Amino acid sequence: MNTTTAIAIGGFDGMHLGHQALFQKLGKHGTIVVIETGYANLTPHKERENFTHYPIFFVKLENIRHFNGPEFLHFLEEKFPKLEKIVVGYDFHFGKDRCYSSADLKEMFSGEVVVVDEVKHKNDSIHSHKIRAKLQLGDIEGANNFLGHNYTIRGRYIRGQGLGAKELVATINIQTQGFLLPKEGVYATLTRVDDEEHLHPSVSFIGHRVSTDGSFAVETHILDTQIVCKRCASISFVSFIRENQKFVTLQALKEAIQKDIDIATKKLKFLQL
Repeated sequence: MNTTTAIAIGGFDGMHLGHQALFQKLGKHGTIVVIETGYANLTPHKERENFTHYPIFFVKLENIRHFNGPEFLHFLEEKFPKLEKIVVGYDFHFGKDRCYSSADLKEMFSGEVVVVDEVKHKNDSIHSHKIRAKLQLGDIEGANNFLGHNYTIRGRYIRGQGLGAKELVATINIQTQGFLLPKEGVYATLTRVDDEEHLHPSVSFIGHRVSTDGSFAVETHILDTQIVCKRCASISFVSFIRENQKFVTLQALKEAIQKDIDIATKKLKFLQL
């Protein structure tokens, strides 16, 4: 039986601090209604479930985009028969051609409509498109400040070129799908392997292996221990270390990797894992 009395509506890609401000208004019997546009790449698909304790109800935009205002509200009330409160952001629009606003929703809905004001960090408004831009520039700290958590990607384990374990350092290679990847380069990160709860300090590389075979890779080296990955891993980004570079010799690459490890170790030293 559906006991939901309050819903928050939006795209919620990133589940960032602005989104969390809406969720805080839900109360005990709340549900998050995600309108899936097909463009989510910070928290694609069900990845959003990792950043809230509320249940999430997914709706494809293509299935509702033809609704007018009353039809959209009727759709919600059918799905949530005990609905008493709807929480939306200050810029919320709905219905065909997005021609209805939160003001229209207040007129149509007999219950309570809560409109959450713009959320800012250091006087800069928080939006998913700004987070994407920061990640593509390598501004990990800026992206994480807006998110309220470390930006995280997940993927299935794949075999790498085999050079790392033999000549350089052992890495876990993953293949991601649907996630926006940060700028090519080296990062201080935290890695979770398979179903472990523990986050391991790590140094991760994203980009083309310009010093070896030229192929694209997403790989992470665990700093504190040797870990065997069997199925999947997640990488949480803490800070940017350096650009992707080409090294003339394997020895030069190995020395650069050791510097990366030293920097990552210092950056991650005081984190509570």
